[in-house]
Amino acid sequence: MNPAQKALWFIESHLADELSLDDIAAIGGVSRFHMVRAFAAATGFSVMRYVRARRLTEAARALAKGAPDILTLALDADYGSHEAFTRAFRDHFGVTPEAVRAEGCVNHLKLQEPIQMDSTALDHLPKPRFQTGKPLLVAGLAERISHDNGAGVPALWHRFHQSVDGLPGRIGKVAYGVCCNGDDAGNFDYVAAVEVADFSDLPHEFSRVRIPAQKYAVFTHSDHVSTVRRTVNTIWNHWLPASGFEVADAPNFERYDEKFDPKTGHGGFEIWVPVKA
Repeated sequence: MNPAQKALWFIESHLADELSLDDIAAIGGVSRFHMVRAFAAATGFSVMRYVRARRLTEAARALAKGAPDILTLALDADYGSHEAFTRAFRDHFGVTPEAVRAEGCVNHLKLQEPIQMDSTALDHLPKPRFQTGKPLLVAGLAERISHDNGAGVPALWHRFHQSVDGLPGRIGKVAYGVCCNGDDAGNFDYVAAVEVADFSDLPHEFSRVRIPAQKYAVFTHSDHVSTVRRTVNTIWNHWLPASGFEVADAPNFERYDEKFDPKTGHGGFEIWVPVKA
């Protein structure tokens, strides 16, 4: 597995946490020296420069939405003071945080979007099993995904794990990454979710999805979560066209059981693709 892919996943999953080069190198399973060179070769950025650019970008978006407390944004972006944050922000964007908040717009700024992970096809895709899934009610945090922001899914999961404790009516420990409500332009809703007994007592910020009873082709993704795009690409562009199966009009999802570790991205999970019986 590619150390830079693991690093990108870890950075996006922990952007609001303390991050060090040692932490990122450890996730990649390599030395600091190796990570610095591997990441630069893959992305054109130094590791910590990318981290700073991503944090400043998210701070700029928050300011444009009217965030009142610049010091809180500064601390969240790992700057020790309002002054240090303002200096870094001005050096990066050429304007002050106050100016962005007053204008309420980031269209003129050079934002650093998440870098997409590898989506080339796998040389060998393990054969799926076929299973009829039971009806599910799932609830979680949702984001509309397009070609421009698909690399932001790890950050959605990070927010979800911070908010899921005590979710009313939760059933079991399994988590689901549900793709639904797709359109002809390739956009869809991605919901980081868990199963719930019903929707009646859920807080308003949680999205709700009903998954019907359905036949699925179930694929095991054993590698690090950062390489999932390769598996998904292989399923949809290679396995399905050659399989003779037709995709059913139902949500497809990732299923993460207790073996998956959201802190490291290891442990493996399953990808459930609905097919017509």
